[in-house]
Amino acid sequence: MKSHFRNITILILPFLIMVAINEYMRPTIKEKPFSRLGATAMNSAIKLPDKCSWACHNTTAYCKENHVKLVGNYFEYIDPFYFGLIHLLHKTGNYGVANLVVWVVLIPLIMYVLLIKSLNLQSQIKALKAQL
Repeated sequence: MKSHFRNITILILPFLIMVAINEYMRPTIKEKPFSRLGATAMNSAIKLPDKCSWACHNTTAYCKENHVKLVGNYFEYIDPFYFGLIHLLHKTGNYGVANLVVWVVLIPLIMYVLLIKSLNLQSQIKALKAQL
Protein backbone atom coordinates (compact mmCIF):
# COMPACT_ATOMS: atom_id res chain seq x y z
CA MET A 1 0.00 0.00 0.00
CA LYS A 2 2.84 2.34 0.88
CA SER A 3 4.52 1.85 -2.51
CA HIS A 4 1.24 2.51 -4.36
CA PHE A 5 0.91 5.86 -2.61
CA ARG A 6 4.55 6.64 -3.44
CA ASN A 7 4.04 5.70 -7.10
CA ILE A 8 0.89 7.80 -7.47
CA THR A 9 2.56 10.74 -5.72
CA ILE A 10 5.56 10.52 -8.06
CA LEU A 11 3.19 10.46 -11.04
CA ILE A 12 0.99 13.40 -9.97
CA LEU A 13 3.36 15.69 -8.08
CA PRO A 14 5.32 17.06 -11.10
CA PHE A 15 2.08 18.06 -12.82
CA LEU A 16 0.77 19.76 -9.68
CA ILE A 17 4.04 21.66 -9.26
CA MET A 18 3.99 22.71 -12.93
CA VAL A 19 0.41 24.00 -12.66
CA ALA A 20 1.16 25.80 -9.39
CA ILE A 21 4.21 27.55 -10.87
CA ASN A 22 2.32 28.49 -14.04
CA GLU A 23 -0.59 29.92 -12.08
CA TYR A 24 1.78 31.78 -9.76
CA MET A 25 3.58 33.34 -12.74
CA ARG A 26 0.49 34.08 -14.87
CA PRO A 27 -0.31 37.44 -13.19
CA THR A 28 3.24 38.69 -13.83
CA ILE A 29 3.02 38.26 -17.61
CA LYS A 30 2.39 41.62 -19.25
CA GLU A 31 2.59 40.69 -22.97
CA LYS A 32 -0.38 39.64 -25.09
CA PRO A 33 -0.52 35.82 -25.04
CA PHE A 34 0.03 33.73 -28.17
CA SER A 35 -3.17 32.24 -29.56
CA ARG A 36 -3.66 29.67 -32.31
CA LEU A 37 -6.58 27.48 -33.35
CA GLY A 38 -8.62 28.62 -30.36
CA ALA A 39 -5.94 27.72 -27.82
CA THR A 40 -4.29 30.51 -25.84
CA ALA A 41 -0.83 30.07 -24.36
CA MET A 42 0.66 31.93 -21.42
CA ASN A 43 3.65 33.16 -23.39
CA SER A 44 3.60 35.85 -26.04
CA ALA A 45 4.58 35.42 -29.71
CA ILE A 46 6.47 38.72 -29.56
CA LYS A 47 10.26 38.54 -29.89
CA LEU A 48 11.52 39.57 -26.47
CA PRO A 49 15.21 40.25 -25.89
CA ASP A 50 15.14 39.30 -22.20
CA LYS A 51 13.13 36.03 -22.22
CA CYS A 52 12.01 33.20 -24.44
CA SER A 53 8.57 33.30 -26.02
CA TRP A 54 6.71 31.47 -28.79
CA ALA A 55 8.94 33.42 -31.16
CA CYS A 56 11.80 31.25 -29.91
CA HIS A 57 9.80 28.11 -30.64
CA ASN A 58 8.94 29.32 -34.13
CA THR A 59 12.44 30.62 -34.96
CA THR A 60 15.14 28.86 -33.00
CA ALA A 61 17.82 31.18 -34.41
CA TYR A 62 16.32 34.16 -32.52
CA CYS A 63 16.48 32.30 -29.22
CA LYS A 64 20.03 31.10 -29.87
CA GLU A 65 21.19 34.65 -30.59
CA ASN A 66 19.47 36.32 -27.65
CA HIS A 67 18.91 33.82 -24.85
CA VAL A 68 21.25 30.85 -25.01
CA LYS A 69 24.39 31.47 -23.01
CA LEU A 70 25.47 28.18 -21.44
CA VAL A 71 25.67 25.87 -24.49
CA GLY A 72 26.58 28.45 -27.14
CA ASN A 73 29.96 26.84 -27.78
CA TYR A 74 28.36 23.46 -28.44
CA PHE A 75 25.83 24.30 -31.17
CA GLU A 76 27.86 22.41 -33.77
CA TYR A 77 27.31 19.22 -31.74
CA ILE A 78 23.76 19.92 -30.51
CA ASP A 79 22.18 21.30 -33.70
CA PRO A 80 22.34 18.13 -35.83
CA PHE A 81 20.62 16.16 -33.07
CA TYR A 82 18.11 18.94 -32.26
CA PHE A 83 17.12 19.70 -35.85
CA GLY A 84 17.16 15.99 -36.68
CA LEU A 85 14.53 15.39 -33.98
CA ILE A 86 12.42 18.28 -35.27
CA HIS A 87 12.69 16.95 -38.83
CA LEU A 88 11.69 13.47 -37.61
CA LEU A 89 8.62 14.90 -35.85
CA HIS A 90 7.66 16.82 -39.02
CA LYS A 91 7.93 13.63 -41.07
CA THR A 92 5.07 12.09 -39.06
CA GLY A 93 2.67 14.36 -40.95
CA ASN A 94 1.37 16.09 -37.82
CA TYR A 95 4.20 17.84 -36.01
CA GLY A 96 2.01 19.17 -33.18
CA VAL A 97 0.53 15.81 -32.25
CA ALA A 98 3.87 14.02 -32.63
CA ASN A 99 5.49 16.64 -30.41
CA LEU A 100 2.89 16.08 -27.68
CA VAL A 101 2.99 12.30 -27.92
CA VAL A 102 6.79 12.10 -27.73
CA TRP A 103 7.65 14.89 -25.25
CA VAL A 104 4.52 15.00 -23.09
CA VAL A 105 3.49 11.33 -23.03
CA LEU A 106 6.20 8.86 -24.09
CA ILE A 107 9.37 10.35 -22.59
CA PRO A 108 7.79 11.15 -19.19
CA LEU A 109 6.10 7.72 -19.14
CA ILE A 110 9.39 5.95 -19.84
CA MET A 111 11.12 8.03 -17.15
CA TYR A 112 8.31 7.26 -14.69
CA VAL A 113 8.44 3.51 -15.33
CA LEU A 114 12.24 3.43 -15.00
CA LEU A 115 12.11 5.46 -11.78
CA ILE A 116 9.49 3.16 -10.24
CA LYS A 117 11.52 0.09 -11.29
CA SER A 118 14.62 1.61 -9.72
CA LEU A 119 12.82 2.42 -6.47
CA ASN A 120 11.33 -1.09 -6.32
CA LEU A 121 14.78 -2.63 -6.86
CA GLN A 122 16.21 -0.42 -4.11
CA SER A 123 13.44 -1.61 -1.76
CA GLN A 124 14.18 -5.24 -2.61
CA ILE A 125 17.92 -4.72 -2.02
CA LYS A 126 17.19 -3.04 1.32
CA ALA A 127 14.93 -5.94 2.35
CA LEU A 128 17.57 -8.50 1.37
CA LYS A 129 20.25 -6.62 3.33
CA ALA A 130 17.95 -6.54 6.35
CA GLN A 131 17.69 -10.34 6.22
CA LEU A 132 21.46 -10.78 6.51
